[in-house]
Amino acid sequence: MSQASAPAPRFLVVGPSWVGDMVMAQSLFITLKQRWPGCRIGVVAPGWSQPILERMNEVDEVATLDVGHGEFGWGSRRTLARSLRGRFDTAIVLPRSWKSALVPLLARIPRRIGFTGEQRYGLLNDRRELDKTVLDQTVKRFVALGLDAGEAQRGDVAIPRPHLRVDADNLAALRVRLGLSSRPAIGMMPGAEYGPAKQWPLPHFRELAGRLAAEGFEVRVLGGPKDVEAGAAIAEGQAQVHNLCGQTRLADAVDLLADCRQVVTNDSGLMHVAAAVGTRVHALYGSSSPAYTPPLTDRAEIHYLGLGCSPCFERTCPLGHTNCLVQLSPQRVLAALLGAGEAVIARG
Repeated sequence: MSQASAPAPRFLVVGPSWVGDMVMAQSLFITLKQRWPGCRIGVVAPGWSQPILERMNEVDEVATLDVGHGEFGWGSRRTLARSLRGRFDTAIVLPRSWKSALVPLLARIPRRIGFTGEQRYGLLNDRRELDKTVLDQTVKRFVALGLDAGEAQRGDVAIPRPHLRVDADNLAALRVRLGLSSRPAIGMMPGAEYGPAKQWPLPHFRELAGRLAAEGFEVRVLGGPKDVEAGAAIAEGQAQVHNLCGQTRLADAVDLLADCRQVVTNDSGLMHVAAAVGTRVHALYGSSSPAYTPPLTDRAEIHYLGLGCSPCFERTCPLGHTNCLVQLSPQRVLAALLGAGEAVIARG
């Protein structure tokens, strides 16, 4: 039977557990829709990610699975699997853990695809070996699981760019509720869930924010409840610098970032959100590698010193100094932000 005459396939994707990875997973969803027009895509994902998935045109359904970190959650997985039986032909499991492959098995999905890992031989029946030299980026690994095995092994992995839908009405309401001005906005994201070795020093953010405000910009510091104190350290006593950390939902961050001229961000989930709404990104890398998890946009400038000790991929600096970020000066980032006549636009 030809692909044109075959029934549209139904895919269940077991999604990742990080904001940035979930944004990058959209590249897989786009690939599936391009190859199988009319296919249906459901995503198994934690509840926090639903606002992001709802902004992806390719996602038809979100199957929420809220299981705490380190918790097995047998009952929750079994209940969810029961509700999915008979509704999907193929499961694609993005995480490499054993338990992430349980729901597709319990849901009796005929074809279950994923990379070999954690002894998943009984759980997956289309196991792929991961060649990290060929699939050298997280997003490539996600997309490869939507391709034929041979095609992926050759490295023939085209990467569609994520694109999140923006809600103009929500943005208008946020501007009023948060007391934002009509000045051109620059976003700042000082957080990084993985650990402090990925975080540019707060005094650097503060200095940069003050200089941008003096240039005529409004600065929006964005992040979750864990970033409230960091946002306060940046914004306190500085006019036109707004600490919005903990005051917005994840969906709100999508709209507020789309409204920014540019953003300055650690290698974090919100970096990938900003890239996916088309905002120019200034990405700060130290302990992580811009080659492995770059912002998926042409509108990005990478700030990376490439010291001999980086990337180390550690949560905290093994040497105790984090020079890979400390030595990345606010002046360098300011000069990049004010390029292409942006300062003239702000003052005008």
